[in-house]
Amino acid sequence: MKPYSDKAWLLLLPAAAIMCFVAVIPLLTVFNYSFHDIFTIDSRFWIGPEWYQEIVTSSRFHAALGRSLLFSAIVLAVQIPLGLWIAVLLLRAGRVATPMLMLLALPLVVPWNMIPSMWLTLVRDGTGPVWQALDTLGLTLDYKFNALHTWALIVAMDTWHWLGLVVILSYAGLAAIPQAYYQAAAIDGASRLATFRHIELPKIAGALSIVLLLRFMDSFLIYTEAFGINAGGPQGATTFLSLDLGEDIKAYSYGSAAARAMVYFLIVLSLVFAFVKLRQTREAAT
Repeated sequence: MKPYSDKAWLLLLPAAAIMCFVAVIPLLTVFNYSFHDIFTIDSRFWIGPEWYQEIVTSSRFHAALGRSLLFSAIVLAVQIPLGLWIAVLLLRAGRVATPMLMLLALPLVVPWNMIPSMWLTLVRDGTGPVWQALDTLGLTLDYKFNALHTWALIVAMDTWHWLGLVVILSYAGLAAIPQAYYQAAAIDGASRLATFRHIELPKIAGALSIVLLLRFMDSFLIYTEAFGINAGGPQGATTFLSLDLGEDIKAYSYGSAAARAMVYFLIVLSLVFAFVKLRQTREAAT
């Protein structure tokens, strides 16, 4: 029998080299730029942590952070329960489940920059089918000047785009549960709600944690969809963190943009780390 070898980690070197090239080096470059006032790539001056001090103490940053956190909370509160409910329904739908899953997956392949244009066409005054349906019901959608309407439109658009991901991952987790658990629940006379709470939900907790992380990170840094709808308006009501970063880039304030990107990176990293630790603590407790 051959002695144990610990050289298997060498197989990870190609992947580690690629990650270093596409992730670590750009991150270090942005980190370096965040300490400079940059006029051109060849003309930059060291200013230390001034950009960071300016960003974290500004009311503009605090307001954008609050909007981004609120948007992520709304998106998760809508999409996770709705996606779970649809997945549970599809689990009992038999042969219809597969074409329905394919239909729900279609928005996932639509290019991000096309989604705002599609939805603006749907809600266009006088001609959009959504506008006409709302008008028939005596309702209006003033997304250009009404902040609540703009938020509702962006949340609806994001839900249309990403609900399929929640449904597919939830359905995959539910479909992997052995039938023996359901048979035991039926013998014990467990209700549908009790079966979901004590059997299905614990069994798909791993898949749900992935969904939560993916949807949080994407919704927290939403840019293309929100910018395409109203460019952060009306009156800054949908100016999320990523839109602030875009404004710095368009203003050629690369030093400030680099510092802002690093702050956002640390926020996301901290929240993801807290989520993972909370998840590990709950698993250890059970």
